[in-house]
Amino acid sequence: MSVDSQTFRKALGCFPTGVTVVTATAADGSPLGVTISSFTSLSLEPPLVLFCLDNKNLWLDSFAKAGFFAVNVLALDQRALSERFAGRAEDKWIGIAHEPGHGGVPVIAGSLAVLECSLEAVHPGGDHQIFVGRVQQLRVAPAGRPLVHFRGAYGEIKV
Repeated sequence: MSVDSQTFRKALGCFPTGVTVVTATAADGSPLGVTISSFTSLSLEPPLVLFCLDNKNLWLDSFAKAGFFAVNVLALDQRALSERFAGRAEDKWIGIAHEPGHGGVPVIAGSLAVLECSLEAVHPGGDHQIFVGRVQQLRVAPAGRPLVHFRGAYGEIKV
């Protein structure tokens, strides 16, 4: 049986996901950031997470060489951030409130949670690379609602 990529994409869209911006610092010190919904926990002991980045992503090599990254879990009111970091603009950091985290990685202000990680491994995964990180530091907002993505659109969870 052959799996049609469009149908496969539609099926995957039926699984609601949180929206994150994964950040790192390039070799020249400039901040990197990309919107990612393919993020998940991997292990509690040790604390590991993973995210996937398309092989065609312009910053793939920079993320692989960075050594550290942060997963910024976006709040419902951060949709514009998600859209900005999903694009290819060079100036996406202009006006974005952030501070340095573990390893100098930019941490985005107002995120629901931030997982600051050291890069453990990068594995091939079809048309993506799988980045595995060991969580070194955590930040969790005391309240807030997550930004979610479902069937190609942004949504919210009523709690």
